[in-house]
Amino acid sequence: MVFLAFPFLWLVSTAFKPARELGSLHPTWIPEDPTLGNFRQAFGEQPLLQAAANSLTAALGAALVTVALATPMAYVMARHRGRLSAAATGWVVVSQAFPFVLVIIPLFLVLKNLHLINTLPGLVLVYVVWSLPFALWMLAGYVRAVPAELEEAAAVDGAGQLRTLVSVTAPLLAPGIVATALLAFITAWNEFFFALVLLKTPEKQTLPVVLTHFLGAEGVADLGPLAAAAFLATLPSLVVFSLIQKRITSGMLTGAVKS
Repeated sequence: MVFLAFPFLWLVSTAFKPARELGSLHPTWIPEDPTLGNFRQAFGEQPLLQAAANSLTAALGAALVTVALATPMAYVMARHRGRLSAAATGWVVVSQAFPFVLVIIPLFLVLKNLHLINTLPGLVLVYVVWSLPFALWMLAGYVRAVPAELEEAAAVDGAGQLRTLVSVTAPLLAPGIVATALLAFITAWNEFFFALVLLKTPEKQTLPVVLTHFLGAEGVADLGPLAAAAFLATLPSLVVFSLIQKRITSGMLTGAVKS
């Protein structure tokens, strides 16, 4: 907790410090003269609202499409064991070892042929492809945790396979689906490298890319506005997680006992 909280608390403190305190040789945890000037300067210097809207569009699109594709695929991987399922699982594991820089050139060429360079749909497509392997691996684990006896009991009661999936399995997978969507959202929201390479127009750039504009030509950071903008960029992830953390930590099989 200390390891994770210290950078965030220092970020918040820096965001509210005036320039005089930022240059002090004796830094303090709590600003002696708190100010909102850093936030006003940040919004005045960079299009943060437009960048935040771009990040939100890309992150939401990636999360929804990733979950929509991964849920049925993960069910097949978990329930129907065979060579194809084993090969898919192997692909999921191997794909996580590829670094970004290894795929960026062929990825750029593919998107260029599809006329998706410098577009948010192209960025969403990249995020979906990059998040899908981990989403499959994660959701497959949730599917395996759902007892197959529940589906067999539904079949005995006369429910078809589709009705069983919708009425029995899907509700039990809700925590896993929400957790997967959250991780896909946060991954896309914080992603920097793909957005930097694929988005060239300033009005299309996402928030992590715009944050780099607070660095001077010689790499000197404008600490106050940078901290203020970074603090605002961190808030959505914290808010989303706080809203759904109960669903993530709740027991998957609550209410699943057949009476």
